[in-house]
Amino acid sequence: MIEQSQQFASADMAVFAREARAFLDAAASRRAPETEVIWGVGEDRITYFGDDTVEEARRQVDAARAWQKARYDAGFGWITGPSEFGGRGLTPVHDLVYDGLEAEYDTPDTGVLSLIGLGMIGPTILAHGTQEAKARYLPAMYAGDVIACQLFSEPSAGSDLANVSTRAVRDGDEWVINGQKVWTSVAQHSQLGLALCRTNPDQPKHKGITALLVDMDSPGVDVRPLRQMSGGSEFNEVFLTDVRVPDSQRLGEIDGGWRVALTTLMNERASVGSEGAGPAGRAISLPFLSALLRERDRLEDPAARRRLAELVADQLATSYLNRQALDHLIAGGQPGPEASVSKLMYSQNLTRATHFATEIVGPQLLADTGAWGTFSWNELLLSTPALRILGGTEDIMKNILGERVLGLPKEPSIDATTTYRELRTSGAGS
Repeated sequence: MIEQSQQFASADMAVFAREARAFLDAAASRRAPETEVIWGVGEDRITYFGDDTVEEARRQVDAARAWQKARYDAGFGWITGPSEFGGRGLTPVHDLVYDGLEAEYDTPDTGVLSLIGLGMIGPTILAHGTQEAKARYLPAMYAGDVIACQLFSEPSAGSDLANVSTRAVRDGDEWVINGQKVWTSVAQHSQLGLALCRTNPDQPKHKGITALLVDMDSPGVDVRPLRQMSGGSEFNEVFLTDVRVPDSQRLGEIDGGWRVALTTLMNERASVGSEGAGPAGRAISLPFLSALLRERDRLEDPAARRRLAELVADQLATSYLNRQALDHLIAGGQPGPEASVSKLMYSQNLTRATHFATEIVGPQLLADTGAWGTFSWNELLLSTPALRILGGTEDIMKNILGERVLGLPKEPSIDATTTYRELRTSGAGS
């Protein structure tokens, strides 16, 4: 019986793969086979965050939306999603098969849609949204019509996310939101935002938060780009002034938004950590870094070779960890603490590799002499501090792993310290 089930599953996967291949052959061109790195040939820009013009960014967003729409119409836009909301109702294995096939083709980068909206916000809406919200937003998001952003961080609520002060006050069947969010990726392209709001200031901070879906074109929503030191403006601050949101766009219970936030954060760490090295992956790969060492006449340098070997080992270990996490998801599990390990290793791998490369390049990193593969590292180097913050700082990730995986004592919180000091000042604690 088991062998027969496996045969049926194998046959089903073969049919799915043929269907996916037929779609890709008709809609996109095959990529040229990967060749060895030839120093000085091709584009040498090495970046993580972009610094494209507004016009170029818009062109890329339009291309991403068009490709997502084509995938969705062909049945490959949300392979694992429930059919009632526009999904295909298949397994994560089908998703993996399709991703592997699409990687062979030259297609637009859909990161602006997938990393935050489809990777974090979509699963959160599916888990906590009302039927009305699911029906309204999920098909539109996975068809590429709606881009979503995450309205979580604030000037005084970053690592301590539960310290959000943006207020939402109930007014009949609506909520009125006032406050400020910051470091909001893709807000300038988004039609939807998931906002954490303080709805009960009398409750402990983790228990007085409500999650609301905000239409980004609502009156009172003001998106202002933030200039990064690497040159681009991919982050934004978002001001919310008397923004009205129907209660039907609430996710989860009133004052129960922290549970909703945890769903988003776990999917965030899984999405970010599984990137490998994101858009800079080729630059920190063994072939590229080996070519850099050869060009700089350091390939036989024992110290440089040892450090390169350490980098490759770390990247391989991270890829194996991601595979283990993926197997867990395929078996029906939810993103767990291993996502925090992946996220931690992801940022550290990219940072270490970038610092290694810039040390090999030397002073040519500082001035654009025109030499291929030298000054181009500058942009990636300036991006690495952000990589150690986004998706949860390294300190936060280490605390999560220490407390939830290793079972170490919980680190004293600022709130606990403040309470203790207040008691001592009042004399009650003596």
